[in-house]
Amino acid sequence: MESRLNEQEAAIAANPQQLERMRKLADEIERHSYSYYTLDRPTISDAEFDKLYDELVALEKTIGIVLEHSPTQRVGNELLKGFDQHRHRARLWSLDKAQNVEDLRAWNQRVQKGINDWNSKHPDETPLPEPSYVLELKYDGLTLNLTYENGRLIQAATRGNGVVGEGILAQVKTIRSVPLTIPFRDGIVEVQGEGIMNLSVLEAYNQTAEEPLKNARNAAAGALRNQNPKITAERKLNAFFYNIGHAEGVSFKTHQQLQQFLIENKFKVNPYVTYHDSMESVEEELLRVTEMRPTLDYLIDGAVVKLVDMRTREALGYTDKFPRWAVAFKFEAEETTTVLESVSWEVGRTGKITPVARVEPVELAGVTVQNCTLNNMGDIDRKNLKHALGTRVFIRRSNDVIPEILGKADDEEGTEIEVPSACPSCGTALEQRGAHLFCNNKLGCKPQMIGRITHFASRDAMDIETFSVMTAEQLYEECGVRDPADLYTLGYDDLIKLERFGERKAQKLIEAFEKSKSRDLAAFLFALGIPNTGKATTKVLADHFGSLDAVLQATEEQLVQLPDIGGIVADSIVSFFADPLMQASISKMREQGVRAEAEIRRVPSAIEGVDNVFTGKTVVLTGTLSTMTRDEAAKKLEALGAKVTGSVSKKTDFVIAGESAGSKLTKAQSLGIAVIEDEALFKQMLGED
Repeated sequence: MESRLNEQEAAIAANPQQLERMRKLADEIERHSYSYYTLDRPTISDAEFDKLYDELVALEKTIGIVLEHSPTQRVGNELLKGFDQHRHRARLWSLDKAQNVEDLRAWNQRVQKGINDWNSKHPDETPLPEPSYVLELKYDGLTLNLTYENGRLIQAATRGNGVVGEGILAQVKTIRSVPLTIPFRDGIVEVQGEGIMNLSVLEAYNQTAEEPLKNARNAAAGALRNQNPKITAERKLNAFFYNIGHAEGVSFKTHQQLQQFLIENKFKVNPYVTYHDSMESVEEELLRVTEMRPTLDYLIDGAVVKLVDMRTREALGYTDKFPRWAVAFKFEAEETTTVLESVSWEVGRTGKITPVARVEPVELAGVTVQNCTLNNMGDIDRKNLKHALGTRVFIRRSNDVIPEILGKADDEEGTEIEVPSACPSCGTALEQRGAHLFCNNKLGCKPQMIGRITHFASRDAMDIETFSVMTAEQLYEECGVRDPADLYTLGYDDLIKLERFGERKAQKLIEAFEKSKSRDLAAFLFALGIPNTGKATTKVLADHFGSLDAVLQATEEQLVQLPDIGGIVADSIVSFFADPLMQASISKMREQGVRAEAEIRRVPSAIEGVDNVFTGKTVVLTGTLSTMTRDEAAKKLEALGAKVTGSVSKKTDFVIAGESAGSKLTKAQSLGIAVIEDEALFKQMLGED
């Protein structure tokens, strides 16, 4: 050991300039890392960052010295043999749980009683204030307890039993949002947070991983407890910090002061935190957090409600298990496990064959789940589900969509999922395109035809009123309808003879067919069901080309010049309109009087005076309006020169929020975007007052 120290001292003495350069590089790299990983505000390009990092690595190799807190030490080089126990300086408490609003109110009553009791027993002391509350997110990851001594990270540990955890310093150093040094140098502090894996990072990781990770929580916990820090580094974990358990040389009167200390010392603090003076306000905010949950890029399983005043926290103290001054409000689970019972294969309107899993019924997020989505064969292989029938699997449900199977819950091997070679409906040999299987029998495969006809008649497409999938099936079976164009050949006599069709219903459907012929070009293009395109793309096509003939003749070179249309979408559009079957169908519809004309937009002119407030602005519509549909509102906005988009971002200028507005409204509020919830005001702004 002594000879090694002598060698280092000699190297330092011989290379003072290089050593000074190393210190400057280490400081600069840490500054840029803090901006990128903690503040989400990059200050230099990735290439510039890599250049600085490579220079530091080269200097370390040249002179044989590695600074104690060098950024190069974030990726461990040694496989650890085990985890050493670490005794926390301050206990990491569990939290009492509130499963519903009644539980939350009961907790608050105990808080009120505790404050009143303390005040009555200490009449000569300054009374505790009326309770005020802070609301923070409850992360679904792995609890971390970091120890800093004189500003340097000297240990990181798991929660363990709250008193003793496992030392995982090498693993935690790989998390770029964890500072290796902090400005506070006056003693020892223990900082508590949560190690997480962002959902977007998990998705990207699983695209190339030989063995995909089941979920973000397990991915984070598994990485932090993996004895090879290089594997931890590959997971690209993140962390949020929210508490200080032990502190020397600093104290706090309020939660705001504690949080400010964390921010000033370069810890990543979640920007979402709200303060409240009443439990009613807390309950309202919990509803917003519930709506916000599906929009987050990380898992949360609830929210934590704490008292703001630190003196009150100290006075109320703890039970054997929990602090009396905090409670965790638990959300309904979005993930659980169940048994994969069978997989069936369904045919969509484009001929794509999609596997649908049937699982043992299980309660999840307030509903009973029996069916789960499996995207394609590639998805089955990537999630190691090929031999999973009869085994237990993880499933997740979010944002009220059909649940998704994440992967196997254990290593048990089950029965193999059989992949069809022929269409399960018409028996046609299937074609593999990428990860998907397709049936190419467009005019002889019943589910495809019914799917195309139903989509064609839907509200956002040709908007044929009273039409449904049951109607499409009946017309297929009894009237020989095989293509959307066949709808326009039907007459009153064809419909009146059908079961459940009286005079009024038959006449209304004929009138709806006739009315649909005047739908604009964008709606018609969407109704055709061009692969890889949606409403936004068909609107771009209609606005740019201005006529159906121009769209039919468009080349890939022309298409890729348009916003949000890349090579794959352009190829889909050109191939779709080159298909003789599609050309014949469009010709037949035009012969029957379908006009598919581009909508004439009214853009404010100088003659009309000043521009409308929406002119040149980006607007998002969400929720239900009472006096108009969202499509009607979008057209009115576009006529005034606004750009209507489907998602909220920092570039959004206005969000029009009707009844039952959800995550888009929540996101707009979090970004500080102007929200219009008064429909009368909205109409007035449109110039309709």
